[in-house]
Amino acid sequence: MVYPELSYQIIGAVFEVFNDLGFGYQEKIYQKALEKAFSEMGINYIPQSPYQVCYKGEIVGRYFVDFIIENKIVIEIKQGNYFSKRYFNQVLAYLKVSKLKLGLLINFTSSGVKFKRLLNIN
Repeated sequence: MVYPELSYQIIGAVFEVFNDLGFGYQEKIYQKALEKAFSEMGINYIPQSPYQVCYKGEIVGRYFVDFIIENKIVIEIKQGNYFSKRYFNQVLAYLKVSKLKLGLLINFTSSGVKFKRLLNIN
């Protein structure tokens, strides 16, 4: 398993936020709450981390990753009751552009928090 202890801390923070806020808020609300939780836990993070996609030396696109944790883990948060293939593709693209090994796709649902671990195999 890649970064098991850090992953455990992150997921703990996510459940803490959900237990306090519950379901039904916009992603940006959960993001702000996670920033506070990460700070309280001493986890280093960069919110809305920008990455550029270049082709032949020119910028052809930009990504804004919800969180980069400890310069090791990409986090993408969603709100809704299901995981979409589009969400998985989004995290995989973030892993590719950031060159990080692990991504966590976190979904705040009406029945609780669900998450998936995605690995960068490139």
